[in-house]
Amino acid sequence: MRPERRRELVRQLEWTYRVSERRGCAALRFNPSSHRYRAIRNDQAMLRGRIRELAAARVRYGYLRIYILLRREGWKINHKRVYRLYRAEGLSMRHGTEAHEPGLLTRRPGQ
Repeated sequence: MRPERRRELVRQLEWTYRVSERRGCAALRFNPSSHRYRAIRNDQAMLRGRIRELAAARVRYGYLRIYILLRREGWKINHKRVYRLYRAEGLSMRHGTEAHEPGLLTRRPGQ
């Protein structure tokens, strides 16, 4: 279970059963410091927009080539973040096989 969901459940226990944070966390075996944690993540809207623009301009480029282009532009990011945002935007390239002719995979006479 993800920490966000556990935080929600602890708050629900606190409200419904009028228990303390400590008891709510103990009931769910959830560390109180994890319950109090607040993520400090900066907004990725500009980066997401730039990834979308590059992907639209260069349809055949995957996340790794887009990562290289972003680095050349001066973005201080790593490939894992680019991959995560690339996937979140639904830009992943398909790795499908090419369509084959119907008789290509059948055995030929004399083989």
